[in-house]
Amino acid sequence: MARALGLDFGTTNTVMALSTGGVETQSMQFTSSVGVTDTMRTALSFMKDPQVGAQSLKVEAGQAAIRQFIDNPGDCRFLQSIKTFAASALFQGTLIFARRHAFDDLMEIFLRRLKTYAGGEWPEGVSRVIAGRPVQFAGANPDPDLALERYNAALTRLGFPEIHYVFEPVAAAYYFAQSLKSDATVLVADFGGGTTDYSLIRFERKAGRLAATPIGHSGVGIAGDHFDSRMIDHLVAPEIGKGTFFKSFDKVLEVPSGYYANFARWNQLSIFKTMREFADLKSLVRSALEPEKLELFIDLVEHDEGYPLYQAISATKMALSGADEAEFDFAPLGAAGRKTVKRTDFEAWIAPDLARIEGALDEVLEKTNTAPGEVDKVFLTGGTSFVPAVRDIFARRFDAGRIESGGELLSIAHGLALIGESDEVAQWAA
Repeated sequence: MARALGLDFGTTNTVMALSTGGVETQSMQFTSSVGVTDTMRTALSFMKDPQVGAQSLKVEAGQAAIRQFIDNPGDCRFLQSIKTFAASALFQGTLIFARRHAFDDLMEIFLRRLKTYAGGEWPEGVSRVIAGRPVQFAGANPDPDLALERYNAALTRLGFPEIHYVFEPVAAAYYFAQSLKSDATVLVADFGGGTTDYSLIRFERKAGRLAATPIGHSGVGIAGDHFDSRMIDHLVAPEIGKGTFFKSFDKVLEVPSGYYANFARWNQLSIFKTMREFADLKSLVRSALEPEKLELFIDLVEHDEGYPLYQAISATKMALSGADEAEFDFAPLGAAGRKTVKRTDFEAWIAPDLARIEGALDEVLEKTNTAPGEVDKVFLTGGTSFVPAVRDIFARRFDAGRIESGGELLSIAHGLALIGESDEVAQWAA
C-alpha cells in the first residue's frame, strides 16, 4: 500500500506520484475519453447534459476538458490555469451556470475528476499527501497564506488525514539528490507555466541517509505562459488590427489595445465572444482604416481558433529551442499566418521576462551570500528550461559540468512522494 501521495498541482499541468517504499515511486495514470496519460492539463470544463440530470453538469478535466470545450464552444464553460488565482484575495469565485464556485471548490472538482480517471489506481488508504507550492505565487499581490488555506480546504474534503506543503523546487531538488554521489550544495530552478522558483539546498549523506539544510529560496511570477503571450503579441496581434486606427467623427484614434489582451490565454477568445467588448469591436469595422484586419480578428473569435493558435505558438517556441529560426504556421490567418521567426527576435521579445527571471536568481544568491563557485550542482526543471536564452542565464554563471536537467514534468511530483515516504517530513515542509 502506498504511504504517501505527491501532488504537483501546476499552472499548466498536474502530476501525481505514489511512493512504493524506499526510493521507489510511480506516476499515477489517468484514463479519460482522450486516452491514457501520466500528466493532466490543469483545466476544467462544465456543460449541461440531459443524460446526467437537469440540475447536473458534465464535468471533464485535463485534455478531456479541452476536447469538450472545442467540440461544444458555445455550450461549455472552460477554465484553465486556475492555480494563478489561488493567492488572489480579489478572486472570490466564478459563476458556472448560475452557481458560484470558490477556488477551493474548483480545485476539489478537478482532483475528484482525476480520482475518477485514476480508477483503481487511486490510493484510498494513503496516509499523507505532500502537495507542492511555489516559492512565489502568481499575481500582483499574492497572499500565500490564503492560497494554502484554499489548498487545505480542497484537500481536506478529499479525505486525506495528513497534509503537508513543500516548496516545488525543494521537491525537485530532493528528486535530483537521490542520484548524488557526494555531498553537494544544489541550486534548483523550477520553470512552471506561471512562476519561476529557486531553491538553494545543502545535501549530505549521514549514516547512509540523505539529510538536507535549506539555504534560501526566491521566486517570480514569470514563466512559459508569458513567453507565449509575447509571441502572440508580435506575430498575431498586428495582423488582426493591433496598432491600427479608426475614425471617430473628425478624429483618428487607435483601436483599443485592451481587445488583444484576450489572446494571453486561448480560452479567453470564447469568453470574449459573449462580451459587450466583442460587439464594440464589430462596430469598429465600419470606421476602421484597415477593416480587413479587424474582420480577420472577428473571424478568429467566431470560429473558436484559440486552441489551434495556442498549439501553433507552442510548436514554434519549441522549435526555436533547437534551431536559430523556425516557421510559425497558423492557417486561419491566411498569408499573414506563415512567418519565419528568428530566435534572436524571440529573445528580444522576452527580454523583460528574462531580466526578472535572472533577478530572482540574483536574489537567492545575494540574500544567502552564496558565490556561484560555491554551488556544486545546478538542476533545471520545467519545460521553459529548454529555452536557450533561459539556459544562457545559468551558463554565464556556472560551468556546463555543473548544470543538469531531467524529469521536466515529473520531478516535482516524484520528489514530493519521496519526501512523504521519509520520517522527516516536517523538516521539508514550507
